[in-house]
Amino acid sequence: MRMIYTCTMNPAIDLFSEFTSFDPFVVNRSIFEEYQPNGKAINISFMLKKLGISNMATGFLGGFTGDFIEQELEASGIETAFINVDGITRINTFVRSESLEYKAVNRGPVISREAQEQLLEQIKKLKNGDWLFVSGSLPRGVDDQIHLDIARIAQQQGVKLVLDISSPVLLDCLAYEPYLIKPNDEEIANWFNLSDHTDQAELQKAAEQLLKRGAQRVLLSCGAQGALYCDSTQELAVNAPSGKIVNTACAGDTMLAAFAGKLMLGDSEEEALVYATAAGSSTAFTSGLSDLNDIPYLASQIQLNRKWGVKHDV
Repeated sequence: MRMIYTCTMNPAIDLFSEFTSFDPFVVNRSIFEEYQPNGKAINISFMLKKLGISNMATGFLGGFTGDFIEQELEASGIETAFINVDGITRINTFVRSESLEYKAVNRGPVISREAQEQLLEQIKKLKNGDWLFVSGSLPRGVDDQIHLDIARIAQQQGVKLVLDISSPVLLDCLAYEPYLIKPNDEEIANWFNLSDHTDQAELQKAAEQLLKRGAQRVLLSCGAQGALYCDSTQELAVNAPSGKIVNTACAGDTMLAAFAGKLMLGDSEEEALVYATAAGSSTAFTSGLSDLNDIPYLASQIQLNRKWGVKHDV
């Protein structure tokens, strides 16, 4: 039976606090606080579960904060298989006061080589047809080589590897033909030295280059410009629905989880792209991950095109 795994190597608890005012050298008392388990692939786990897709979360966790993240995942019905590490999984703090927001992002623990080997051994046990999502930044002590190791193992095991990483090492991972990659417009502009990350024609050419280098599928998120999907047989583009942006931090994770999840459930690429774009926007329009209730309304605003060009019906 096919299994779905997500791998978050640099997870965190995100603490959101709101204050009427925030002043130095005095005790500031919050009027709102919320603790959220976070990490890009952890968000993917939560969204897949919202779609009714069982999955298992792995990566590195340590200390009481790691326990909290694991407990929250399990409370949502998500299985866990994290590698326990020395140190304490980081807490990031986001403070909002009136129209200002302060962001304090911590470093987190150093991951030992032994823990990294444990993770790779775990991935070697995945079977042909399994899915593996690897997403997010790397913790201290882990270098980009681990992405190449994971990509090589995934290809050897016949695992459908889904990558969402900012590092240019992704270009080297393409030699191992990952099943799906999800860059955003700024990342792809950086990799290909594009002067304008909003130039749709240039973004499209760069996405095609990613296919030529080995990616089986590319899902390119472009914020307010919408998204582009391409594989060896087709290119599809959509606009983004309108709404008030509240928090874009998890929108890409939502989009990726919704797109891949819909493919798992048997939807076409066209249907998956429209749904995923609506889902990503839904998360951007809320303070947390989308509850998916507004997807039909948002999807009704989306037009499907080929090459940001001619419209056709889903």
